[in-house]
Amino acid sequence: MKRILIINGNSKDHSLCHSLAEAYEKGARETRNEVHLVHLSKLSFDAIFRSGYQNEQPLEPDLEHLQNEIRWAEHLVFVYPTWWGTVPALLKGALDRIFLPGFAFKYRKGNPLPEKLLKGKTARLIVTMDAPPWYYKLVYGAPGTKMMKRTVLEFCGIKPVKVTEFGPVLNSKEQQRARWLAKAETLGAQAA
Repeated sequence: MKRILIINGNSKDHSLCHSLAEAYEKGARETRNEVHLVHLSKLSFDAIFRSGYQNEQPLEPDLEHLQNEIRWAEHLVFVYPTWWGTVPALLKGALDRIFLPGFAFKYRKGNPLPEKLLKGKTARLIVTMDAPPWYYKLVYGAPGTKMMKRTVLEFCGIKPVKVTEFGPVLNSKEQQRARWLAKAETLGAQAA
């Protein structure tokens, strides 16, 4: 049994990502995991990191709660669409605001490499896209996936980070979407 936090990073309330997040949640609950699902579109926060690390920007209550959820979780699941090759602005803004020094990582004097404060957690990325996933990887180099996996989650100590990509969503048929939802539910049941 695992403590699982699912974060839906799509800004649309009704979307394939919304359904994939709920399918993962259903599978995870069926195997008796403790699961929390957060839709970023329902939270109230400023997605702009206004001063960077120079000045403190107090976290809104929803972001404080999300940080606590991340602390609580053993396994993190990020569900989001690929927009312009990377994550939606809402998800990027949430990451900028909550994965802060002292929470997610910490620099030590005389050492250019950070201390990874989120060690011991694992993650799964469930990513949708209009391009075929092979094209996204081969032609574009999967920039959004690399950013999430390497320069955010692994940077903070979260390993392994597994990736599942669904696409092309554009012009996909109902039968294909049903297979994607079934796959997300299976991943949830495996808590993977």
